[in-house]
Amino acid sequence: MHIIEEARGLIHLIDYQAGSVVSKEIIKKDQGTVSIFAFDKDQGLSEHTAPFDALVYIFDGRVEITISGKKHNLKAGEIIIMPAHKPHALKAIERFKMLLVMIKA
Repeated sequence: MHIIEEARGLIHLIDYQAGSVVSKEIIKKDQGTVSIFAFDKDQGLSEHTAPFDALVYIFDGRVEITISGKKHNLKAGEIIIMPAHKPHALKAIERFKMLLVMIKA
């Protein structure tokens, strides 16, 4: 787990990597996790499900998030909830960074 001991902007906690998806776990507890991701353009996550609700906050760039077949285009400053057990996928319209909060309990 990455320990942050001083106040920092989210955008500076993770860097883009060409042709890749980069992730960093900030908090990992039995009750849930907080992670940040950086996706290069055209990168994404294929359709999958998760057993818990997840809140996504976009803090840089733009992404298309598909939830149960419905497409949502999000940009920096916007949030969406991906409900538990609903299929979802992500694709970077342009490079983007997101905060993912998953609550397990």
